[in-house]
Amino acid sequence: MTLTRRRRRTTIEDVARLAGVSNGAVSLALSGRAGVADSTRQRIIAAADELGWRPSIGARALLSSRAFAVGLVLARDPELLGADPFFPSFIAGVESELAKRNYSLVLQVVPDERAAEADAYARMAREGRADGVFLADLRRGDVRLPLVESLGLPAVAVGRPTDRTSVPVVAIDDRVGVREAVEHLVGLGHGRIAFVGGTPGYVHSASRLAAWRQAMRAAGLPPGPVVTSDFTGTGGAAAMTGLLESADPPTAVIFANDNMAIAAMSVASQAGIALPDELSIVGFDDVPLAAHVNPPLTTVRQDVVTWGRVAAATLLAIVDDQPIVATPLPASQLVLRSSTASAARSGRRGG
Repeated sequence: MTLTRRRRRTTIEDVARLAGVSNGAVSLALSGRAGVADSTRQRIIAAADELGWRPSIGARALLSSRAFAVGLVLARDPELLGADPFFPSFIAGVESELAKRNYSLVLQVVPDERAAEADAYARMAREGRADGVFLADLRRGDVRLPLVESLGLPAVAVGRPTDRTSVPVVAIDDRVGVREAVEHLVGLGHGRIAFVGGTPGYVHSASRLAAWRQAMRAAGLPPGPVVTSDFTGTGGAAAMTGLLESADPPTAVIFANDNMAIAAMSVASQAGIALPDELSIVGFDDVPLAAHVNPPLTTVRQDVVTWGRVAAATLLAIVDDQPIVATPLPASQLVLRSSTASAARSGRRGG
């Protein structure tokens, strides 16, 4: 039996030996730091190229005192996180940008407690686990904004904060799609248009509710019923049940996300309500399932993958102390399908 000797991996010591310098000089040269002459730096780079040596993630971290990772802390119930359509798409966009630079994403899910969340950011900064972080699920008066500034931790706000901050912002205007949804339903003759909102306290929950109210006023209509929910299918089903049992049920309902809207459609159908003839429903997010429910869901689309990609590019620019390239993101937009119809078709004209 013939044994094949495994080829030894090239190391920093091999590069130093070929270039005739110390390991420390190699570290300085390849990290871009001062301390070696330009001619020596070029000799070291040539030696590394000749040997085909590239620093591993661990070696790069040692050379540059970086983690080559960025962090995302989510204060969510892990069981509910998988049902949220936003984060898989956002993370896909982030990873597409990180892969170009051989960066990793450190994802940490913590209890929905402010102390646990603050501790997660502090540990990332103190232990050097991440070179920067994304601040998602922004809240009114979000304490994480001053926190990351005090920690000296580079950050990008995913969404538009309600308070002034020096943290760069990457946001999509979700108000446009909500306004288009109201205008679409008003054009179909609906006057009693309800709104089912998301978890209180989140900036995007307040933004979508405010956009609905503003659009209703612009149309000369009094705001219809408002139900505060939690972005879950269970919450959407409960909201739909309550609306159908009300003394004057709406002829159309806008939901703050597709999870709630799809669950509500099931509740309405089970109650014998014909969709969209007797009730029009609009969602938000345009999850893949939205086009395949019966009837296909009219919803608001936002390009979350591009949002993640731009957020990652922005964060890496901050980490590298490079100028931030302003990249406008497309506003949300209404996608028309078959879950909305004329209020006159059912005789349940609102308003």
